[in-house]
Formats: sequence, structure tokens, C-alpha cells
Amino acid sequence: MSIDNLRIYVTVVEQKNFSKAAKLLNLSQPNVSLHIRNLENEFEATLLHRSPKQVKVTEEGKILYVKAKQMLSLYDEAKQEMNDRKNIVQGTIKIGASFTIGEYILPKLLAEYARENRGVTVEVTVANTEEVIERIRSNDLDIGLVEGEVANADVEVHPFMEDEMIMIAPANHTLAQLKVVKPEMLQEEVWIWRESGSGTRAYSDRFMQELNLNVKHSFIFSSSQGIKEAVSEGLGIAMISKWTVRKELQAGTIKRLNINNRKFVRHFSLVQSKNPGYSKAHQLFIVKIEGADRFFD
Repeated sequence: MSIDNLRIYVTVVEQKNFSKAAKLLNLSQPNVSLHIRNLENEFEATLLHRSPKQVKVTEEGKILYVKAKQMLSLYDEAKQEMNDRKNIVQGTIKIGASFTIGEYILPKLLAEYARENRGVTVEVTVANTEEVIERIRSNDLDIGLVEGEVANADVEVHPFMEDEMIMIAPANHTLAQLKVVKPEMLQEEVWIWRESGSGTRAYSDRFMQELNLNVKHSFIFSSSQGIKEAVSEGLGIAMISKWTVRKELQAGTIKRLNINNRKFVRHFSLVQSKNPGYSKAHQLFIVKIEGADRFFD
């Protein structure tokens, strides 16, 4: 049995498809099938039921999948520890980032990290806060970078940067013409929201509850870009991270509302499992994140 066989098997199980696994592994489909047959011959068991559309894992296959994941993890740890002893920074980091961080903060941090650590492969998944945390809990991701509060006892949370939330409105909106907007003026407005599970949505919900605001109508978008475009087109008002609208504010396509001269702040946080066992590559990335403020002064 080889490490390659196990890695290919795990990929097929997770992709639930031979063609997708082959493409991901940069192998031919017949080559992938051969590796799986070798494993089945070695264990004298059927590991997968094949069909044209999907792969179904047998009970024996489920046992091997769990053990294969463990063996691959131990192999990668051993390899990384040996590289660490030689001061070689290598390996793969799987990062999950919520949309605001993934689109506006992480690229700049990753650019410098990649220049300093060329032997490290970084895989980034951009999803909403709730999804990132769930994938940290299931060990699908190594590090999570999320916005807003995290109420989950299964993970460790370390704030690393402040984020200012602002109210925005179409440039021709009545409220956009005022120097100061009183909270009661926000009653019965049309609002543009992010989807449930988003850190931005959670902050907006708390803001609405705090001010006891009634909503005339609302629209939901799954990205900050969608919200910006909707507000710019006059669809309604929204609360959003200042990071996401700097260009639009400068261009004047949307306006910032001054709510009683208040400043609304939340935190960006690093999320990790409680016993991560990080490699040197991971540790250096975390150091980069902890010093993020200096990149954006």
C-alpha cells in the first residue's frame, strides 16, 4: 500500500466522482481507477460502488476512508517536522475566510506571505462566517478568518483586527442629504441584507434590534458586491464593512450615513481548532495575521 493510493482514494471519496478526482489530482481517470482497484485487491474488499453519475462508499470503504485520513495526516505531520528540523518551510495551508476578509484583507497578506514562503501551497475557501466555522470544526480547514462574534465552544477565537461598519445609501436618497441621521429616521426603510450565517448579517440584525427599527421591505444578497450594486442602483440602504465600499464612496456612487455621530466597530478574528498541531508554515502565517494592522495603517 502506498501513500499515493490512499491520497487518491480519499480524493475519490470526497469528490464522489472519478472524473472530478482525476481532474483535481491531474491524473487520467483510468489511472485513478487502477489505484482504487489495487487497494481493493490488497484489502480483498469492495470499497466503492461505481455508477455513471456518482460513487457510493461501502461499509468497508468507510472504514478505510477514516483510517486513510488519519494515516495521511500523520504522514504529512512527520514530513513537515523533518522539514522544520532543516528549516525548510513547506506544506499546504487550508484557509477559510469570510467574504469581507477573503476579498479585501487576505489577498494583501497572502501576497507577502507567499513571497517569503515559496515552498508553501495555500488553498483559500471564501464562504460566510457560519460555514467557515463549521469547516474548522470538521477539520476541513486549518485556519479560519471571520468577521463578527463567534459563539462556539469547540474552537479557539483570537481577534486580530478592527473593522468599522457603516450605513450606506444611494447618492440621491433623502437621508444621504443630511449631515446627521437620527435613528428614528431609519424606520420603515427598504434594507439590503446579506444572507443568514454571514457575519455582516448578524451585525446588521443586532443593529436593528438595538434601535428597534421596523423594515418596510428587504432584499437579500449573498455577497458584498451584490449589496453595493443594489444600493448604488437605488434599491435601498444597508450596513456594510467600510473595507468593501472605499472606492464607491470616493466615486460618490453611494453615500455614507452619519448615524448620530456614532462609530460602529466589530472584530476580525482568527479561528482554529483547540488542538491544531500546526506546522512551521501555519505558525508563520498566524504571525502574519496577528500583525495585520501594520499592512493597513
